[in-house]
Amino acid sequence: MRTGLMNSGLDVMCASVSMAMMFGEAQAVIAMRTLGMAGFWPLAPDEHKRMWAEKAEAALRSGYAVSHALASGRSPAAVTLAAVHPLRRRTRANLRRLSGAKGR
Repeated sequence: MRTGLMNSGLDVMCASVSMAMMFGEAQAVIAMRTLGMAGFWPLAPDEHKRMWAEKAEAALRSGYAVSHALASGRSPAAVTLAAVHPLRRRTRANLRRLSGAKGR
């Protein structure tokens, strides 16, 4: 991402794709956790605690990244990507862990 105030189409597209991926990953994680609570998907015994604790951490990291990007004069697309990155890192990790996919 560029540091200037101008957006290129590519910057906006990268932010949009990252958000779309995060939404898809989150939907899959929600589905697996819901199935797990109903007894149809294997979950760790502490999964219900984990799913609440991780949200606060991800939100804090996202807020910090947004503050830093804004203070650095980043473009709106770069600020959006900075906000999404910590959240997407968590949704991607959850998807890998819950689906049993290792090393992807």
